[in-house]
Amino acid sequence: MCGIVGYTGLGLLEGGADGTPAATRHPLEVTLEGLRRLEYRGYDSAGVALAGPGQDHIAFAKKSGKLSNLVGELEEHPLPAATAAIGHTRWATHGGPTDTNAHPHLAADGKLAVIHNGIIENFAQLKAELVDAGVTFRSETDTEVAAQLLAQQYAQTKNLTEAMAVTARRLEGTFTLLAVHADDPLTVVGARHDSPLVVGLGEGENFLGSDVAAFIAFTKEALELGQDQIVTITPTSVAVSDFQGNPADAKRFTVDWDAAAAEKSGFDSFMDKEIHDQPHAVADTLLGRTDLDGRLTLDEIHIDEAVLRAVDKIIVIACGTAAYAGHVAKYAIEHWCRIPVEVELSHEFRYRDPIVNEKTLVVAVSQSGETMDTLMAVRHAREQGAKVLSIVNTRGSTIPRESDAVLYTHAGPEIAVASTKAFLSQITAAYLLGLYLAQLRGNKFPDEIAALLNELRDLPAKVQTVIERGEYVRATARSMKDATSVLFLGRHVGYPVALEGALKLKELAYIHAEGFAAGELKHGPIALIDEGQPVFVVVPSPQARHGLHSKVVSNIQEIRARGARTLVIAEDGDDEVRKYADEIFWIPKAPSLLQPLLAVVPLQIFAMALATAKGLDVDQPRNLAKSVTVE
Repeated sequence: MCGIVGYTGLGLLEGGADGTPAATRHPLEVTLEGLRRLEYRGYDSAGVALAGPGQDHIAFAKKSGKLSNLVGELEEHPLPAATAAIGHTRWATHGGPTDTNAHPHLAADGKLAVIHNGIIENFAQLKAELVDAGVTFRSETDTEVAAQLLAQQYAQTKNLTEAMAVTARRLEGTFTLLAVHADDPLTVVGARHDSPLVVGLGEGENFLGSDVAAFIAFTKEALELGQDQIVTITPTSVAVSDFQGNPADAKRFTVDWDAAAAEKSGFDSFMDKEIHDQPHAVADTLLGRTDLDGRLTLDEIHIDEAVLRAVDKIIVIACGTAAYAGHVAKYAIEHWCRIPVEVELSHEFRYRDPIVNEKTLVVAVSQSGETMDTLMAVRHAREQGAKVLSIVNTRGSTIPRESDAVLYTHAGPEIAVASTKAFLSQITAAYLLGLYLAQLRGNKFPDEIAALLNELRDLPAKVQTVIERGEYVRATARSMKDATSVLFLGRHVGYPVALEGALKLKELAYIHAEGFAAGELKHGPIALIDEGQPVFVVVPSPQARHGLHSKVVSNIQEIRARGARTLVIAEDGDDEVRKYADEIFWIPKAPSLLQPLLAVVPLQIFAMALATAKGLDVDQPRNLAKSVTVE
């Protein structure tokens, strides 16, 4: 939620080799480009603040609504050239999405501006103190409290970094703060506590952002900031300290994707592009995971092998789509490793007094690595003595830094709010973890693991086949644009696929959609079936050892007899389902446990196409944000 961008640069004019800073439009251009790339995080207003040499106040503009509203305001009322800038896209929490409540917020003298991600929980108490001291507030936000408090501290210290440290120590909740001051137009200061912030490193310029997408168009070199750290950037320096003012370290890394990966590349939407990215996402997640002898080597897992051998329970913690990836992982890991696996929603995990100890492996799954519910669950698990391994897509994020080990997916940037390629890469990473544990614990022979890895390596081409068959799915979706309810059924690994299919439709098309375990049908859900009710059914392979194929085919007959419109996802050559399906979406043959990587793709395409047919924005669905960074 929310996007933050910070920039400072020398702005050298042609021939300005003496290093003299020159105010230009570049800081504003960088900031707007960063905000554009962070739109996927979700927001309802946007704003910028600029500082430049010789300016006795901060220039700013802010507008409710889309970023285009802010751009229009800037075209109508241009801001002066600058050397430093901060920009923000806001997701309203305290106070509605109005021009006044949009960020930045300025101190009374107009010389200091602040932007903020997160929630300041003690803002009411701090606001009362400031009002008693004679401060007048213009907005309803908690952020303005931070701005006014920072201005008070700056008046005493005349040092923005020191003032930020004092302010940060007084705030409770979750926050990333960025500030600029007219007195020091080459400096941007940031602070983070339980909210993301990364540093981009350039030549004669430096950057700050909620994630690396904010500056990927300008640099791929970055610094990971730790918890409770302050960063001060100038065009030629980056200094990191803790909230007490002590120097602190930050880990440098190189972003492994470029700006082109975050563009639509000719597709109508980011979601469509990301669906087409999925074969590469799966392949890249598998890449480089074996040694010369073919054994799995997960180099990022820095947990002692003896500890992993002693694990007697695994708990997967995640939210939303990531939780459904965890449910798929449960079937595979339990089958391959014979270790009991529980899947918990992160926001429920720590409130139910879970049974966790030093023999528990907690697997945290998060695309962004910043999901606040999951981060809090990670901390709770480690406090109870468990080892935590995170499956994360985003380098420089908080969850992998606070875990004992990490297994990075390599899906590249996922811009659309509704997750697609991250889901497939999370499942793939979980399969690798399960096979690695089976190898380590001796549950599988080397040739069995090698065979499964070869099957996994075949999956990208099969995913591509499903995508190439997508036009029939799209046409079916377009014919159903007036549907008001769609049900989804599945068994075994098809059950979490059904849940994910229903979630995608709810997210994108804003209609009732619900996923059920097909075996539950006669225990209540069959009452929902009436004439014309669309029902997706994920059919297991006829070759699967669990023998569930015939049972699911019976389910199809039961609902069709009651008037349902049956939309069936079935394996190539499954002639038995032809008799009972109104529509069939064929997928290539694959081992039963690997089928989710294929079966979910038609459901993604269907949800996207139906929402598009309804004229909805599939990249930025209403009320949703890509990364949920507050509880």
